[in-house]
Amino acid sequence: MRASGSPNPPGINRALLALWVPFWLLMILVAVEDNLGDPGIRWWEPVLWESSSCLFATGLLWLQQRLTAHWDVSRPGPWFGRQIAWIPVVAVAFVLSVFPFRLAVYALTGEIYEHRSWPHVFFYESVKLLLFSGLWLGIIFGLKSFASWRQERARLMELQKHLAESQLAQLKAQLQPHFLFNALNTISSLMQVDVERADRLLAQLADLLRATLRAGASNMTSLREELELLHSYARIMQERFSGRVTLDWRVADETLEASVPTMLLQPLLENAYKHGVERSMVPVVVTLTARRDGDRLEVSVSNDGTLGGAGTEGIGLRNCRERLAVIYASAASLTLAAENTTVVQRLSLPWKRFAP
Repeated sequence: MRASGSPNPPGINRALLALWVPFWLLMILVAVEDNLGDPGIRWWEPVLWESSSCLFATGLLWLQQRLTAHWDVSRPGPWFGRQIAWIPVVAVAFVLSVFPFRLAVYALTGEIYEHRSWPHVFFYESVKLLLFSGLWLGIIFGLKSFASWRQERARLMELQKHLAESQLAQLKAQLQPHFLFNALNTISSLMQVDVERADRLLAQLADLLRATLRAGASNMTSLREELELLHSYARIMQERFSGRVTLDWRVADETLEASVPTMLLQPLLENAYKHGVERSMVPVVVTLTARRDGDRLEVSVSNDGTLGGAGTEGIGLRNCRERLAVIYASAASLTLAAENTTVVQRLSLPWKRFAP
């Protein structure tokens, strides 16, 4: 974690200014208060002493921070050590600038600025500057560390976003071949018994794939568009299982504009056909239900049968769960359970209106 070689970001400068100005105003007021009872000191003298200290200390600290802006704040020991190493230089520069300034101001008023011996001045100002610098270096270090942490956190969040997008793309890439292979197997099985139906299915599959490619450009879509894909898929499966399955769509109108992950429901319907319809010797009812429950979107796909045939989760349901975890973390769920004489795949998502 390295600070840039440029000056402090505006946020740090504003925070420093918000602390710096009240600090020096307080220093000036305290100096005036301390010397009010001394008849030999006029009111403007402590104002001059502290304001000149403020002026030159500000300039020197600003210059020091400009020259050391590129230093690494992720290692506090070396950072503070190198900053403190500057203090003798800063102390000498401070004394050689602020005292001539005070002497000049006194001379303009016809007065003489009296001070201790120069060795005493250098020693006293160095100790004072060490304490002063320690305070403000701690504040500057804290502000810079916080700014660096925020930058690192922003970069990490951006990286996590790209990683999640890549993972979603990979999961969708896994899902589409899986769906395609199943559909082609369906067509292949019909080629031996009904070429006309197989040809019709192939045309419907081509239409579905084109629609899937258009929908696959985005990770999210509306439930309305997701159901259009699902209807296309269902028509293909109805051709294969003609007379063996009845589809019951129970979708509340208010749910049609809900936001859902693209191609999330197709594996659920496919699972119902694979484990419910395909393995049953009697006609099966498959029901898709969608409703809004407060701030949740509840979608379920159920089919007649028992969990014995649907208990093994394949790539479709596993893919769905992984996508939900990437997009919603723990805020979404997908369950598979037996309820009386039906098997229910129940999906629960946070309610959100789809915005293209």
